[in-house]
Order: sequence, then C-alpha cells, then structure tokens
Amino acid sequence: MKHAEIETLAAKLSGDFRSIEPHLRDLDKHLTLRSYLEGYSLTEAEKKVWQTLKANKVALGSIRRNVLPNVSRWFTFLEQAHPEIQEDTKGEAKKAGANFNLALQDTDKGVVTRFLPEPSGYLHIGHAKAALLSDYFGHVANKGQMRLRLDDTNPAKESEEFQDAIVEDLALMGIKVDALTYTSDYFDYLYETCKKLITMGKAYADDTDQETMRNQRMDGIPSKCRDRAVDENLRIFEEMKKGSDEGRVHCIRAKISADDPNKAMRDPVIYRCNVNDAHHRTGRKWNMYPMYDLACPVVDSHEGVTHALRSTEYTDRNPQYQWFLDTLGLRKVHMWDFSRMNFIRTFLSKRKLAKLVESGKVWGWDDPRMPTIRGVRRRGMTVAALRDFIIRQGPSRNVVVMDWTSFWNANKKEIDPVVARHTALLRKDMVKATLTGAEAPSEVRVEQRQKHPKNAEVGMKDVVFSPEIYIDQADAKSFKAGEEVTLMGWGNAFVRHLPEQETIGDMSMELNVKGDFKSTDKKITWLSAQGLELVPAELWDFDYLITKDKLEEDDNVEDFLNPTTSSVEEAWCDAGVGKLKADDIIQLERRGFYRVDKGMNDWKAGEAGAKGARVVLFSIPTGKASK
Repeated sequence: MKHAEIETLAAKLSGDFRSIEPHLRDLDKHLTLRSYLEGYSLTEAEKKVWQTLKANKVALGSIRRNVLPNVSRWFTFLEQAHPEIQEDTKGEAKKAGANFNLALQDTDKGVVTRFLPEPSGYLHIGHAKAALLSDYFGHVANKGQMRLRLDDTNPAKESEEFQDAIVEDLALMGIKVDALTYTSDYFDYLYETCKKLITMGKAYADDTDQETMRNQRMDGIPSKCRDRAVDENLRIFEEMKKGSDEGRVHCIRAKISADDPNKAMRDPVIYRCNVNDAHHRTGRKWNMYPMYDLACPVVDSHEGVTHALRSTEYTDRNPQYQWFLDTLGLRKVHMWDFSRMNFIRTFLSKRKLAKLVESGKVWGWDDPRMPTIRGVRRRGMTVAALRDFIIRQGPSRNVVVMDWTSFWNANKKEIDPVVARHTALLRKDMVKATLTGAEAPSEVRVEQRQKHPKNAEVGMKDVVFSPEIYIDQADAKSFKAGEEVTLMGWGNAFVRHLPEQETIGDMSMELNVKGDFKSTDKKITWLSAQGLELVPAELWDFDYLITKDKLEEDDNVEDFLNPTTSSVEEAWCDAGVGKLKADDIIQLERRGFYRVDKGMNDWKAGEAGAKGARVVLFSIPTGKASK
C-alpha cells in the first residue's frame, strides 16, 4: 500500500459501517503478513488511519470483537507498541489513549488505593507506573485517597536512605499521598495475627531446610511438620520471637494446601527469623519478621485500603491474598493487576540493580544509565514527560517489551519548544578560520540573539562576531576549495585557503552573508576566536548497561554486561553556557539535547582538581536512536 493510498484510506474509514466495511476488508487482507501498512515503521499517514478507527465507534466495536483478525491484531499492536499514537486533548486519561475504564467495584462507597514499595533500593520506572496508577485511581478518577506504605519487613536489605529517597521521588513526580505508614508500624498487630492463625490450626512451625522445602513445594509434597500440634507451634513461635537457637531454624508457614495446582497456595512462609540485622526503625526489638504474603493483605484491610493495584507478577498470589482475608474474617479488598513496564536491554530487579551499584559498575542509584527515577531524571527526562508517558501506558494487563524510543520521544516533545540553543565545538584539533572579503568584520562585535529561534520567551543571548572563528576539524576536512557553506546564524562563506594535510590547523573563508543558505549542502556551527571567553565542557553520552534485548530468568547478568557504556569528549562552548546551572536543559546545535549535570559555579573548592572547573553535559536521547 503506497503512502498516498494510506492518506486516502483514513478519509474512507470515517463513515458508517455499511460504507466502511469494504475498506476494512481490504485493509484486513493487506495486513495478512504485515505489522505496518507501509514499510517497517509507523508513519504519520498510518497513525491517522489508526486514530480514525479509534474515533469511529462502529469500527472500533468490530475491531474489539475480532471480526477482522488482521485489523484487530494490527490495531492492538500499534496501541501497545506506539503509545504516543493515542494523543487526545480531553483529560489526562483520554490523553493517555489507554483504556482506563476498569469498572472498579464499589467505587460509590469510597476509594482508597495504596503504593507499597520495599525500601531496599531507589524507585525505578516500573515502580513509577504502579505509583502513578494508584494515584490516578485514588485521586483523579474517584476523588478518593492514596496511601504510601513502606513495606519494611526485611532489615537485611532496607535502610533510611532508601525510604527517604522513595518519599522524595514520589514528591518529584507530583504525587501527594494522604498518609505515610510503614509495615513496621503493625509488627505487634501482625504478631497477634500470626498467633491467631496458629491457634486456628491454619499455620505451623517448620524447620525443613530451604532447599528441601523448595523442592517439596515444587513437587506437591507436604512438610513433615505440617501436622504439628497447635501448642507446639505456638511454643516454637515464641522461641522465634526470642531468637533462640531453636527459633532461628524455624519459620512459620500458612496451612493452605500442599499440592494446589497454583504453587503460590502451597503453604507459603509467612514469618521468618533474622537476628543478625537491626531494623532501621525498630532496632533489635524483633528477631522475626512477617513476610509480604501475610503483611500485604492483613495491613491493606486494616488500613482501610479498598482497591489494591499491583503488577501481574503477583497474579498467582491473588487467591492466597483472598485466603488470608477470608480465613481471618477481615474486610474485603478489591484487586486489579496491571502489566509491568518492560524495556529492551533493561532489567528492573532491585537486587540486580543493587549489585551494579555495589560493584562500582555504575556511579550510584542516580547514574544516568540506571532505569531508576533519579537515573532517567539525571539523564534529562522531565517530570512532565515522565508522568505523561507512564499514564499513557494505562492499566492494561498486556505484557509488552518496549523500545526506549517512545519514552525519550515523549521527552523531546516537552523540551524542544522551550530550551535554549547553544553552540559547542570539539576541543580536539579545533580549526581556526580567518574571514576575508568585504563583509568580514574588521573588529569584534557582540549582538543579542534569541536563545530559541521560534520562542522569544526563552530569552536572549550574546553572539560574538569577529574576524577569526573556530570550526570543527571534521567539518573542515569535509570541505573542498571554493565550496560555499553556511555558517549557522551568520550567513554563507566560500572556502578559500584549505591546507592539504591530515590535520587542518588554519584556513581562510570569504564571507558571503547574502548568499542563499538553501543552495549549500553544509550548515556548520562556529564560535568566535576573539571576544568573550569560551567555556570548557565535557560532553557525555551513554549506552545500554546490557547487550541482550531481554534477559531470561536463568540468565546471569554479568554475562551480558556491556563493557563500554559511556563516552566523553572535551569541547568549547559559547560564553552563555558558563551561566548554566545543574538540571538546566539546552540544545547544542547539530549535536542534540543535553542536561547540565554540573555548571561552572557548581564546583566546590578543590573538587575540580587539575583539570579545572568545566560544564558537565549529559546527552539526552531524543527517540531517534534507542539508548
């Protein structure tokens, strides 16, 4: 199907079903062996066809009923692979284009959602989806509440640093929680709850070694301890509380089933000992701690949560969650599962991310190569774009591994209209060009120019014009004697003296300011070699941390670590760059967008070392390349 035909098709698909049916059938036939209408990527014309069908209720109904299987497959594929296709202007949820109509039960009785992270690392973009969806359904859609509860039940991995970072990152994303609590607030309550389960004959103490227990659960074999007497189980539970030698080798398991087809129902562990690590909030008060499987449903119900949203990795545990509520006679909590956010060449396991930090393979949790909220923010993702992108994904259960392209493309749309333009030249082998001709300036002059050519509100900057300028070595090497090129922001110039040598040092160019820039093939950046002092800078770029698109469960991360994930080049920038501060975002002409990680005035005494102070700039992906 040619481009013009696709453009015409969009118009033909806007009528009633009788008029569009033959066109839909032709479209279905065309898509038999295709993912896209034309070529191997999404075009504006195809986007228009998709949006026309989305807006046509009759056509959309046919697609959702799978009447035309190829059209339905194509429609769903674009919906999931290109969330940016679903742009609208009628409210945040409709803007997302995703289906937010979950038909949540009993919303008329009030809605309280919660976000339940473990403070064992910094929030990553997968957590951001869970938090923003809970925020949306708690606050936006139902005018209810959203709670933040830090699930601090594992003192071996948790710290105040992580819990404080989580609170700060949620605030950074614009999420205002109605209450902040900790699972540790309920340790006494959970202790009594576990005693109740034991007394009811619904839990037992088990000293089976970990490997044997794992194998028995896999094979559906009941534990030798399963039928212990209630009094004996209670006695051992108290030994666990004391942290005695006997208590340490035991755990408490819920007595649900030994051989249920759903392995999550096979007597899960609900309490275990830890006498080695002090809890960052409760200190040494407890020698045993509740597991997520017990604490989650019990505290959800106790705190008044009405709707618990969590990712599909917990779907098998939903019957287990319900078992605890039913067995203990607790208030009902409605549940909804949504798919995790998955990106190519990225893993979102906090345990694996922590290993990268601990081993020094990255600079920290806020490293711009890390998929953490702080990492993507340090790379240059704006809060507005981050929120918009994640909300666009919606609460669908469909699991999709996304490219990073659409993620960064959403950011480009946010920053492109409003960030200042500046100039940088690579410091290595920079070429000095002497300007000649009647239009060449006889002395240095400084003019005020807009920082953004299409947005005067961004402000003004000083541009220096002088008889001598600097240009990049790569540009100079591409010239031919007599060739006319364009000096961006100034005018055209003819290449006159051009030494024939491997590395060009000096050259001359004859200004032709009134020349037609449309007639030149090369538009180059330049900086004045005289006048305002140039600003030294480091231009950093980053690559994926791993080399494999999708890691499998049994893959060893170390086997797929990318050996080279960063590069840096030294550059000179225009004087305006020296005024920038950390977190400013700019565009360097012909190089792309950059976030300022450190400005000239951000260096502390002695910190810069022998190199001296400089501006540190991190390249921001734009969606054109997958990084």
